[in-house]
Amino acid sequence: MFWGWLAKTSYYGGTVFQPEAAIDYQEKRRSPRYSFIASAELIEERADVRIASRVSELSLHGCYLDMLNPFPTGTMVLVKIAAGDSFFEAKAKIIYSQPNMGAGVAFLQVEGDSQAALERWLDGAEKEQQRQSG
Repeated sequence: MFWGWLAKTSYYGGTVFQPEAAIDYQEKRRSPRYSFIASAELIEERADVRIASRVSELSLHGCYLDMLNPFPTGTMVLVKIAAGDSFFEAKAKIIYSQPNMGAGVAFLQVEGDSQAALERWLDGAEKEQQRQSG
């Protein structure tokens, strides 16, 4: 389990906590993520609970959603994202949940039209990042 600023290591049979900066940490994401602002809605289908949120980061395999009361880790949801005149929908899973902040979501099943919209958004976000970095 990832603990943010702490990493667990073994030292002579015991456990020592040290700042993450003191150890090598390999990026575990499968694809780059980009800053991306869009409105979103999460739907927990079994109980028909809906939460409005805002996308702040987007990647090919998931996103980060800003919201005050995110669903718990492991919750299966339908995520809907709207940006401009494009719309995205995917079955997804809450990978991590941060109360009063938001949630990391992994896309599990994306249909064709939604995949095309996602790829267009990512292409635009990548170009914007390159433009901003010089």
